[in-house]
This record gives sequence, structure tokens and C-alpha cells, in this order.
Amino acid sequence: MRSWTVRSLSTTGFLRYLGGAIVASAVFVALYLFFVRTLHGQTMDQLAYDGSIFGRRSVTVVTQQVLDQVPTVSVVAGAVITGIITAVRRDLRTLVVAVVVALGAVVTTQVLKDILLTRPDLGVDGYAGNSFPSGHTTVAAASALAVFLVSSPRTRWLAALLGSAFAAVAGVSTLANGWHRPSDVIAGLLVVAVWGCAGGIALWVWGASPRSLRARGSARRFAAGNADPDAGTGPLAPTRGTPAIGYRIQLWFVVPFCLVAAAAFLVTFFGASGPNSEAVIAYVGGVAAICAAGSLVAFVATHLFDRLP
Repeated sequence: MRSWTVRSLSTTGFLRYLGGAIVASAVFVALYLFFVRTLHGQTMDQLAYDGSIFGRRSVTVVTQQVLDQVPTVSVVAGAVITGIITAVRRDLRTLVVAVVVALGAVVTTQVLKDILLTRPDLGVDGYAGNSFPSGHTTVAAASALAVFLVSSPRTRWLAALLGSAFAAVAGVSTLANGWHRPSDVIAGLLVVAVWGCAGGIALWVWGASPRSLRARGSARRFAAGNADPDAGTGPLAPTRGTPAIGYRIQLWFVVPFCLVAAAAFLVTFFGASGPNSEAVIAYVGGVAAICAAGSLVAFVATHLFDRLP
């Protein structure tokens, strides 16, 4: 009976994370095919890039400082916080997986951008070279992913929220300073999301042992004993150790950013080829889309990893 339980839990975890990886990969491919390989997509992306002049005028000093410090701050802060959490939780297996997936995401982005992916010249003004996906964003998000993985179930939602905010700030900074287009930044987040799901598969299979199952049972009993009676059994209900308020707080960021991004996308989509194109709207939409992508990835990741101890 115990071996059957281990196999069923491993299969369930595998399918959860595999599904997440497939969805993130599909969105990545869709972004590339539309925003990089089509005229209309390139025009929209470039319009947001051109609108970044507004960002450079308003916050260029701040964003330049952020960009200059992203690699160093991401690596150092990520290593220190991850090390502290690992020492407290005494979970070396998760640390190993976290480091591997973070490095894998960074390497994957560089291979995709510099070797595998190309940007055709479709006559759109602007930088003609391929910048998809963003390396700076990937480094920031990968460091945040490492912290997220080693965090405890009860605080993982907060690590996801703060980590996605850090990655979004780094991504918006690359747009504001004219280093990247919005699709580049979102693609960097998706690369990290795919590797995060791969890490989830590794942790679930690696942890499918009697000892780990007992730990999961303890976490499950803790969540049941401390659940909010008003949380119900819907998508906001605490399935393991994540408090219901954690999901609600994340949604407070997801919904507004998604609405603004969707509205700006529609305006830009139908006006990108016309004389009334507004670069500022496209820029604001790009910023909102980056923030929406980051907060949505954090929300979904919290749900996916809520079953891990």
C-alpha cells in the first residue's frame, strides 16, 4: 500500500509540473512567433519600445542604477537568502535543485537568444538584432526562483510575490532604458517558469520517500488545523501550508495588471498600423504586461508548489 501511495503521488506531481512546463513553453513559443516573426507583432513591440522614451525621461537614473546592479544584486542576494533559509530548514536536496534550475534558466536564455532564435528583418524601424529573451530579467527571476524553492510552504507565497516584483522591476528597467522590448522580458520570465516546473518534478520525485510523505502529512494536518474557516474549498482555500490571504494578496496584483495590459494590447493591436498609434499607451501596456506576467507566474507557482513540504 505504501509503495502504491508513493507512485501515485509521484505521478500526480509529475503531471502537475509537466502541465505547467508545457503551458509556459507554449506561451513562450506564441510570443516568439507573434512578436518576433510577424510584422504586426514587431510593430506593436517596437511601438512599446519607442514609448520607453517616456520612461527614460522620468526614471532613467533609477532604472540605469537598477540595471547596473541586477546581476550582482541578484546573485549575491539570492545566494545569501537561499543559504540562510537552507540552514534554517536543513534541506540540502532542495538547495541543490534550486541552484541547478537557476543556472539552467540563465544558460537556456543565452543559448536561445544568441544561437537558436533569430529576428527577421520585416522593415520595422529599430534595433534589428534578436534580443528575445531578456538575460537581465532571467538572472533576476532565476535568483528569485531559488529563494522560492527553498522557502517553507507557509512563506512560499510571499517569496513568490516579492521575487516576481524584483524580476518585474528588473524587466521594466530594461524596457525603460531601451535595452529590451516587452516580449523579451516576458519571455525571460517564462524560461524561468519552465525550469521552475522542472525543479518541481525533481523535488517531487526525489522527495517521494516514506520520510518525505510523513512530512507532507504533517504539513497537511497543520494546514487543516489552521485553515481560515471563511476560506471555503475554492481556489483560494489553503490546500497545504499556504494561507488563504496569500492567494488573495497575489490576486490583488494579478487582476489590475492583467486588465490594464489587455486594454492597452487591444488599443495598440488595432492602431499599431494606423496613423493614430500612441507609443505611450503601448509603453504603459508593456509595463503592465510585464507586471501581469510576473504576478501571474507567482500566483500559479504558489498553487503548483503548495503540495511540496
